[in-house]
Amino acid sequence: MGGGRLLGAPLRFVSRRGDRIKVLTWSRGGFVLLYKRLEAGRFRLPPVDAGAQAVTLDATQLAMLLDGIDVAQVRRQPAWTPPGRTGT
Repeated sequence: MGGGRLLGAPLRFVSRRGDRIKVLTWSRGGFVLLYKRLEAGRFRLPPVDAGAQAVTLDATQLAMLLDGIDVAQVRRQPAWTPPGRTGT
């Protein structure tokens, strides 16, 4: 296990059939393993670049994946940023 595991970066493993997923992460003194098996259907994974060995998902994308949402089809609205201050 790499040092990143101790920093809370979860590892995700998906079965070849795509109907099972495991998430392994570190939480205060021990590893936590989440396992989910679909009764029907498959997890819709985001596209992977050719030759890539890993895909990075943020917490929101992981939650959508576990809820059965196709992450590749989701469009995010641009985040609001406050206008810059002038004259102060």
